[in-house]
Amino acid sequence: MKLSNEWFTALSEDEEGHLITVSGRDELTEFVQSGKFKERVEITWKYEGDEKGMPGEELAEQMETVEETLKKAMEKDKLSILTAVYTGAGEKIWVFYTRTVRVFGERLNEALASFELLPISIYTEVDPEWEEYLDMYEMKQWAVE
Repeated sequence: MKLSNEWFTALSEDEEGHLITVSGRDELTEFVQSGKFKERVEITWKYEGDEKGMPGEELAEQMETVEETLKKAMEKDKLSILTAVYTGAGEKIWVFYTRTVRVFGERLNEALASFELLPISIYTEVDPEWEEYLDMYEMKQWAVE
């Protein structure tokens, strides 16, 4: 299975009408169908947003560094795949599908060890049908160029 780095960006809103930027990964059909990535991990970073609910420039750069660190650590042997990133309304959420939550947690701690303690929370769910991903992927039709 070859992991592509093709992404699309769409705009959405939450229940209160706040803008949410959705970055979704494309070309993951083989991974969805493989049946090997049954668990979903969502890492949420809450922050004080600007008037539009987006992070400031410095914070956005820090989040980008964390994202690249996580992506590199989790995807190096296809333990986990980053499938979506949601930003807006005072939170950033990274969605991974993983083979094992236990090893994901160990690798997460290793990957983030060099950072100061981050204000993140972690949620996991068994999602063998990739329901969250497929719901998010429907937004591709509204992708911005």
